[in-house]
Parts: sequence; C-alpha cells; structure tokens
Amino acid sequence: MSDWKKYYQEHLTTAAEAVKHIKSGNRVVIGHACGEPAHLVNAMVDNAAAYKNVEIVHMVAMGGGKYCQPEYAENFRHNALFVGGSTREAVAAGRADYTPCFFFEIPRLFRTTLPVDVALVTVSPPDENGMCSLGVSVDYTQEAVKQAKTVIAQVNKEMPWTGPNSLVSVQDLDFIVEHNEPLIELPPPKIGDIERAIGEHCASLIPDGATLQLGIGAIPDAVLLFLKGKKDLGIHSEMFSDGVVELAEAGVITNKKKTLHPGKFIVNFLMGTKRLYDFVNHNPDVDMRPVDYVNNPFIVAQNDYLISINSCVQVDLMGQVASETIGLKQFSGVGGQVDFVRGASASKGGVSIMAMPATVKGKISKIVPLLDEGAAVTTSRNDVDYVVTEYGIAALKGLTLKQRAHNLIAIAHPDFRDELKAEFEKRFNCKY
Repeated sequence: MSDWKKYYQEHLTTAAEAVKHIKSGNRVVIGHACGEPAHLVNAMVDNAAAYKNVEIVHMVAMGGGKYCQPEYAENFRHNALFVGGSTREAVAAGRADYTPCFFFEIPRLFRTTLPVDVALVTVSPPDENGMCSLGVSVDYTQEAVKQAKTVIAQVNKEMPWTGPNSLVSVQDLDFIVEHNEPLIELPPPKIGDIERAIGEHCASLIPDGATLQLGIGAIPDAVLLFLKGKKDLGIHSEMFSDGVVELAEAGVITNKKKTLHPGKFIVNFLMGTKRLYDFVNHNPDVDMRPVDYVNNPFIVAQNDYLISINSCVQVDLMGQVASETIGLKQFSGVGGQVDFVRGASASKGGVSIMAMPATVKGKISKIVPLLDEGAAVTTSRNDVDYVVTEYGIAALKGLTLKQRAHNLIAIAHPDFRDELKAEFEKRFNCKY
C-alpha cells in the first residue's frame, strides 16, 4: 500500500469523533459558500455542549448557520467576513461580529491577525497521487487548510474535481470523514423586467473579446441574457454561476482573447446548481485558484478590457457607493467588489459598472442626496466608471461633482427626480 493510502486509512474517522478535537476558545474556519461541509458542521453543532466560546469564521454561509441561534450563544460566536441570510440576525442582535476586509486579503489575515486553529472543509475523493480537490471553494479555504493546526475534511464524491490549482494532499488532512451528500445549490434567480432592462444597458458597455467579472444574483444573470450576440468573451471572476455555462456552451464565452490565461476560466469559488458543478468537473478549461491570486487587483489588471459588474445598495450624488450596509445595519460585506473595481481601473480598456434597480420596490430611491446615516462607503467616488439602473447609464469617471449628480439624477426613478433636482440646485447654486 502506498504511503498516502496507508495515511488515509489511518486517519479515517466519523464526524462525531472528529469534532471532539475542536476545543473551547478555538477559531474554526468553515469552507466557503457551496463548499461548506454540512455533515461536519452539523456534527459540531450537535457537540455544542462540549464547547465554550468557539469562534466560527467564514464568508457567505449557504448552510443553516445553526451555530448563530440564540441557544448556542455560550458555545459559538460567529465572526462574519461577509454577512449572509443565515447570519444577519445574529450580527444585528450582537451575538455575532463582522470583520471588514477585502476578499483578496483574507488568506493574509489567516497568516496574521486571524490565525486558524481548525479548518472544516469539503474535498473530492483523492486521485492516484493522493491529492484531493477543494472543488467549488478554493478562495480562502485553501489557505485555511495550509494554516490550520487541525484540518477536518469531509470527503464527498459529489465535490467536482477542479485542479490543478485547487488541490490539497491527503497527508495535509488530520481527520478524514467519508460522507457523500449533494452539494448545496444556489437556484437561478428570478429575472424580471427591471433586471432585464439593467442587463441590456450593461451589455451595451461590453465589447467583443472582453473579460468579465460578474457578481451574484439576478442582475449579473440578466446581463448574460444580452450577451448572446457577443464574440469571444472571457471570464476572470471571483465566482460564476449557471448563466456562464449557457454562454460557454453557446460558444459566446471562449476565453480566446484573454491577455492573461487565454483559454481558461479563472475563478476562485462557484455557486449554482448541479449543472454548473457537472460543467466544471474535470474540465481542463476551468482553472480554480485561491482568492489572493484571482482577486488581487494587480493580477486582475493584467486582463485587457476587464469589465467588472457589481450591485449596490445606494449611490449618492457624488458617486459614493454603499454596497454592504443599510444605514448602520451590516447587510452583507465588501466581498470582491473593490478588488475588481480597482483591477478594472488599471486594466487596458477596463470598466467598472455598479448596477442596481433605481428603487427598493418602487418606494425608496437608491440614488440619494446623501448616503443613509452610518452607511459605509464600500467603493469610493474616485473609483466608479458607470452606474446603471433600468433608466439608463450614468458615466462618472473624470466628471465634476455637478456633472456626476446631473447624470445620476437622469437615471433615478422619475418619482424621485424632482427632489433630487431640488437638492442639485441647492448644492450647486444653479438650475438643473
């Protein structure tokens, strides 16, 4: 028996046994998003009575986030690097914390201010060389494995193989738990008329041969609907979803014209359905890498015509963008938005786009005179090229404050334009 096979057999255990090696006061990093090892997390929560003050660190939690529930307040404290649906209430209630950070810097945090005691991760079964793939979650998960004093891995045959840069050795795993279960899926969002209009405007800013970074949700998916007539698009993105698969299969996304890694999809995590996971499995054109490479603005900028499309919560008349807070309430996180905005700014022909509906359900304008009190500025007024709503495109880069405000008011919802114009006239001492 080869060394790695012997090691594998010797380190096989159950989830219930493995999580006994988590100790009170430990910092536990959980594999990201759809790479969350649900079986291990459930076992940890089941063993909650054995722990006091275990810190749980991750970005988007796609699982249930049971450790955030009030009854576990003595056992677990979540430190969110991005607030999600299952963790938002705990952060708002003060039972959990939020750490502001750029996505590409998280691996460095694990080497410095957030040292990792335990990593809980999902991996594919090993290949003939004893290497497992981190599959849909390489991002910060790979660095967590490298830095953790203890690595507990769920080996799941449903995890796709996304080598060669997503690999970890069996001999880097301290406890190996075999448990097959379907990966967490993110169903495609509903795309309505507003999203379609925004998608069409964004698509008009994307030339043939461009390389795309797309965020999560209905607006990025709507953009993809309007790219079917484009040629030789590429992907260098923190993540992508099922809509990209459709365009790749249609021959629209070929990655041929990319100036960095031509022919390859460069990405650090994936969220979608089984269709996406099947597409990337053993696909030599998909190159998943850690986030401190993929999202590093210096690396991003090496892609000519890099088009970055992200969503946001509010934009004020100066062009300041709030993407993560609603007033003082932490709603999500910085994620990779600023990583790619800055990379796009330094890219030859690159463009950054902030795309959002003009209102919240027709009732509250997202284009505002001033950001809500306490709101964090995610992307500065110096960084944004374009803001897009269903009413059009506002160019900001290189324009005066007066010109920016004028352009933003023109794409606000008509119901709110008069009050925005009144603010404009007061602020700039002239007629709109």
